Amino acid sequence: MRKFEAAEDERQITGRIGLFAGGLCSLFCVLISSSGFAADFSFHGFAQGNYSRAAGADNPEGKELKWSEELVQLKLEASQDPFRIFIKEDAFYDHIDREAHIELRDGYADYAAGTWDARVGRQIITWGLGDLLFINDIFPKDYESFFSGRPLEYLKKGVDAVKIGAYPGFVSAELVLVPIFEPNTFPDPNRFWMFDPLSGVTNRAEQKPASTAENSEVALRFYRDLMGLDGSLYFYKGYFRQPSVLPDNPMAPTKLTLFYPKLNVYGASLQGRAMDGVVSLEAGYYDSREDRPGTNPMMPNSQTRYLLGYQSQLWEDFTLGLQYYGEYMQDYGVYGQSLPAGFPQDKRLRQLSTVRLTQFLRHQTLRLSFFAFYGISDRDYLINPEVKYNFTDSIWLALGGNFFGGEKAWTQFGQLANNDNVYTQVRYEF
Repeated sequence: MRKFEAAEDERQITGRIGLFAGGLCSLFCVLISSSGFAADFSFHGFAQGNYSRAAGADNPEGKELKWSEELVQLKLEASQDPFRIFIKEDAFYDHIDREAHIELRDGYADYAAGTWDARVGRQIITWGLGDLLFINDIFPKDYESFFSGRPLEYLKKGVDAVKIGAYPGFVSAELVLVPIFEPNTFPDPNRFWMFDPLSGVTNRAEQKPASTAENSEVALRFYRDLMGLDGSLYFYKGYFRQPSVLPDNPMAPTKLTLFYPKLNVYGASLQGRAMDGVVSLEAGYYDSREDRPGTNPMMPNSQTRYLLGYQSQLWEDFTLGLQYYGEYMQDYGVYGQSLPAGFPQDKRLRQLSTVRLTQFLRHQTLRLSFFAFYGISDRDYLINPEVKYNFTDSIWLALGGNFFGGEKAWTQFGQLANNDNVYTQVRYEF
C-alpha cells in the first residue's frame, strides 16, 4: 500500500493506537472481572480469504494479483450499564507485499445516559443517504480495497474520535470531534494503472495537518422526523481527504508535496416513502476555504453536490436502486484561466448515475447482485457483478468482478481501464 508518512510519524501514530487499545483492554478486563458481568460479554469473529486477480493487463509492477490475503477478525463486546466496550481487530497476511499486519478497525467505549450518550475511540461513522456516493459522509474511505474486490465493509475507515449524541425530544444531534486527520486511501500505483500528469516527478512527500486542537475536525448533524420524512442537517469543518499537489517549481517541478486543503461542508438530506419505494434527496456545499476565489489550480474549487435516489422492491426478494448525482463547480471561468498547460480540464457540471439490482434465491442463501456507475458527463463506467452463496449460517463464498472503462484516460473510471479484476471472498464466521 502507498505509504507517504515519515517513519517517525508512523511510530507515533501506531504508539497512540496501541496505547489506546491497551487501555481499552485493561478496562475490559476490569469490567468482566466485576461481579455479575459475565452475562454481558460476547466474543465473535471470522477467518477470511480475499483474492483478486487482474482480468486484463498485469499490474504496473508486473504481477497479476491486485489483492491476496488471509485475514482473521476478532470482535469483543462487554457491557454493564451505563458503559459498553467494543473492540474489532484484524490480523492479516498480504501475499503481494509479503507482510503481516494488525489493524484496529474499531476500539471504543460507550457511555449512555437518559437523553445523551458518548463514544470515545476508533470508530466507523456513516452519515448521508448515498449508495457508494458520498456527500455529507465526509469520513475517510479506502478506495483501494473497494476497487480490489475486498468486502464492501472495508470501504469505510475508522477515525479516532469523540462522538456525543443528544436527544432532547424535538430534535436529535450528533457532534463528532476528530483530533487526528485520516485521509482517504487510494489505489497503490504499483498495483493499479492510473493517470498522473506529473508522473516524471518521483520525489514526493505527504504533509498532513498537524494533530493540534486548532486543526481538529468537527462534524455536526441534526436530525428528526418531518411529517413522516427523515430529515437531517449537516456541518463539517476539516479538510479534503484527497490530496492536492504543490510543486516546488510550477514551471519545472522537481519535488511534489501532497497536502490536504481546508474544507467546510454545509448539507441537508431528506428521505421518505413515495412511488412504491423510498426516495432520497441529499445536497451539500463544499466550501474550499483556502481557494474561495478559485484562482489556485492546485486546489479544488468550491462545489455544490447533490443526489437523488430511488429504491423499490419490484417483486419478492428483488430490489432496484437508482441514483443521479451531480457536482457543480463554482468560479469555473477563473479555474479554466488558471489551469496549467497540459492538465485536463474538469467539466463545470459533472453528472453520474448508478444502478443496483439485487435478487435473493434459494431461501435467501443465494444472492445475485449488480452495481454500476456511469459517468454521464465523462462517459466512463465501473461495473461490479457479484454472486454470493451461504453454504451454512457461518460459511459463505462470493465471486465477483470490477470492470472499468471510459473515453478519456484522466476521468475517475476511465483512468482505471487497465485494472479490470475478478475476485473471490470466502469467510468462516464463529
